[in-house]
Amino acid sequence: MLPDYALPGPGFLGGLLIGLAAALMLLGTGRIAGVSGLVAKSLALGGDAPWRVAFAFTIGLPLGAALVVAFIGPVPVTFPDLPATLITGGLLVGLGSRMGSGCTSGHGVCGLSRLSTRSVVATLTFMATGMVTVGLMGS
Repeated sequence: MLPDYALPGPGFLGGLLIGLAAALMLLGTGRIAGVSGLVAKSLALGGDAPWRVAFAFTIGLPLGAALVVAFIGPVPVTFPDLPATLITGGLLVGLGSRMGSGCTSGHGVCGLSRLSTRSVVATLTFMATGMVTVGLMGS
């Protein structure tokens, strides 16, 4: 039996909410809801989103996770045994996001919905790299 969070209903609802948030951000501010750019702007590292919107969006990420835990309980998560692996992975993701002019949310959610060629290439690259990595790491 699958745990509740692995069933398609909550995932579908989550996808709808992500799409709604991205659409509201685009319609309300004219900006793309890419998380890497918003986090960079909220930390004053660059980007062009208004800082209040960037800050609110960035604060909403951990707040949303806290609400999930409050309502359905903790979700099992595993991390690598070596902290250096986690830190290196985080730095590589950040570097890749900057080099690729966006992250998975910016390209995968917002860019694909706007039919951006750059986002199609970026998303295919993210997906292929993720599949190869999982295959090499043994899931």
